[in-house]
Amino acid sequence: MIDVYSWPTPNGHKVHIMLEECGLPYRVIPVDIGAGDQFKADFLAISPNNKIPAIVDADGPDGKPIALFESGAILIYLAGKTGLFLGKTDREKYEALQWLMFQMGSVGPMLGQAHHFRIYAPEKIEYAVDRYTNETKRIYGVIDKQLEKTTYLAGEEYGIADIATFPWTRSFANQGVDWAEFPNAKRWFDTISQRSAVQRGVQVLADLRKPLDNDKARDVLFGKTQYAKK
Repeated sequence: MIDVYSWPTPNGHKVHIMLEECGLPYRVIPVDIGAGDQFKADFLAISPNNKIPAIVDADGPDGKPIALFESGAILIYLAGKTGLFLGKTDREKYEALQWLMFQMGSVGPMLGQAHHFRIYAPEKIEYAVDRYTNETKRIYGVIDKQLEKTTYLAGEEYGIADIATFPWTRSFANQGVDWAEFPNAKRWFDTISQRSAVQRGVQVLADLRKPLDNDKARDVLFGKTQYAKK
């Protein structure tokens, strides 16, 4: 059994979807990031960067439990555990990994900043909104150009790069993106949206998600709370 410490965010949904796609048994332990659960000692022992998701697999690679944080590392681990979604050849594996790294280094950080400054920032700073909205559109353009040539990000087979990237594109409207500008990415998005495992994955913990409509939650996520010395 795999314990998943998570919350219904794009990074959380990556792992939920991967577990559903792989058919692995798992148990979800909610980590309410608006209430500050990510700063509790028992969670920090698993995820020292105080970010979700994290997992503990009772059946690790040497038969002993293993704890992992960072969603990309978790996806690679689950792909290795099952032999799924990371290609069948070395070439396919490295092509998948480059697009996974693109998600980790560009898609998540930039789309997340666009979402933050457009939706959550207490003051709308025109420079920040323009900076991250434009970079988000550039990234969607990279995705769209790749998907003009291939069915999925790393080729003709659905894999971990798609699983990692898809949850971030679900908030396209809040990121200032018009799908009409990116028809290949829209085709990809619609195809993945129809997968039953994806539909199950994005519903994990969805009923617990709360709007950030109070000062305490905003401070926990974006303010001084996360920088306080422990």
